[in-house]
Amino acid sequence: MLFNSIPFLFLFLPAAYLGFWQLKKKNHRFAWLTLTGYIFYGMWNYKFCALMALSTLVSYLAGLGLLRWQEPRIRKLCLVAPITIDLLLLGFFKYFNFVLDTFTQLSVWLHAPVHVRALDIVLPVGISFYTFHTISYIVDSYRRVVVPTKNIFEFSCYVSLFSQLVAGPIVRFRQIEADLENLGRADRKRWLDRGWSFFAIGLMKKVLIADTIAAIINPALKEYGQLSTCGAWLCVLGYTYQLYFDFSGYSDMAVGLGYLFGIRLPQNFNSPYKAASISELWRRWHISLSTCLRDYLYIPLGGNRVRGWRPHRNVMITMVLGGLWRHLPQPFQFALGDLARFGGQLRFFEPLGELVQLVIALAFTQLLADDLELLAQHILALILVETILYLLLDLRAHLEHLELLHHELAEPLEPARHVVDREQLRFRGQCQVQIGRNEIGELPRFRDAGQHFVQLGAEVGRDVDHT
Repeated sequence: MLFNSIPFLFLFLPAAYLGFWQLKKKNHRFAWLTLTGYIFYGMWNYKFCALMALSTLVSYLAGLGLLRWQEPRIRKLCLVAPITIDLLLLGFFKYFNFVLDTFTQLSVWLHAPVHVRALDIVLPVGISFYTFHTISYIVDSYRRVVVPTKNIFEFSCYVSLFSQLVAGPIVRFRQIEADLENLGRADRKRWLDRGWSFFAIGLMKKVLIADTIAAIINPALKEYGQLSTCGAWLCVLGYTYQLYFDFSGYSDMAVGLGYLFGIRLPQNFNSPYKAASISELWRRWHISLSTCLRDYLYIPLGGNRVRGWRPHRNVMITMVLGGLWRHLPQPFQFALGDLARFGGQLRFFEPLGELVQLVIALAFTQLLADDLELLAQHILALILVETILYLLLDLRAHLEHLELLHHELAEPLEPARHVVDREQLRFRGQCQVQIGRNEIGELPRFRDAGQHFVQLGAEVGRDVDHT
């Protein structure tokens, strides 16, 4: 059942809304939102409601364990056990047949064929989202960012909240904890206008824009071999807008529904096509996912605080795991990681809007490709272009740093033998310290020169103080 469907708009939503505001006690409202969430989820396939209930119960009990025990070993067990269970469930439904098929193909390649029949597995709708919710709750509880709730109705309401259950945004418990605690005192009229505005705007994005574009370009993309060059480019650009308005419209509707029930959900999009680089696009697109990957994967791995090749490794691991969570094709995961790694360098150019949008369009359109060989060719071509851009930009950066180093080395500071202005001398010394630090942090090949400047700048500062 979609937010723009007739049953949701004229049956489910009015009943859920009126029933919620007729209840006055907090626990009754928790129970009502939980019930409506399971009804909403069960409209797709009621059998998988038990799976969501299991994930909810395991994480709730683990949270109680973290609240009760302070011994590090037991707390670590309460962290690892529920996350392992959630990831095993997610991995089984998403990748069991994929792993089985890969193993079968590998055995044939090794001339020892093993034929195992694949299982008829149906992927539960929304399992990626509520799994992320439960994992983020456990991790935040373990880090003592949030205090685990003792109220099973509150936690089950958080996991099964229908407005963000099947399509996001990914909501952390701490983001709505205050609203959940005050749900019994929530005022229906406080955010009524804001809620309906978000919902109406999102509905227009989805129905009037995204679905209209889809009705035009989807038939054309199915027969892409017959498209002209101009037609192909129009379809590519059309799909980028169709994808954005569809996804952001659905997210806006989810935010609006949250306001209607007294819960403020986080924004998920911030005009991503205004981005001037791929890295900026990543911060504007699906914000709830990118921030979760940053806080729960990238930063714990070391982020960009480590040296050498490790920042690139951290980006690649984060993007690959994010792609696995989204169930993207394998080649696209690595292309996305490559884009994230090299795209940040594009900020050296100023006229970037068209270039960034072109790269985004090519990347998103790969999701539609049914021909894996054609998909691989597109990705390889895209990576080749990115690599050339990166090498050119890297060369430009190196030349700029060499020019700066040459300028500084050509005018050595000799404070002991020359009378110069005290403040000017101190400023030049501080600049050389900063230059040295930049060289050490950004270009390892200039490590020695950078350390020389750090030492020289420190000596200048001491000499100035003595004079």
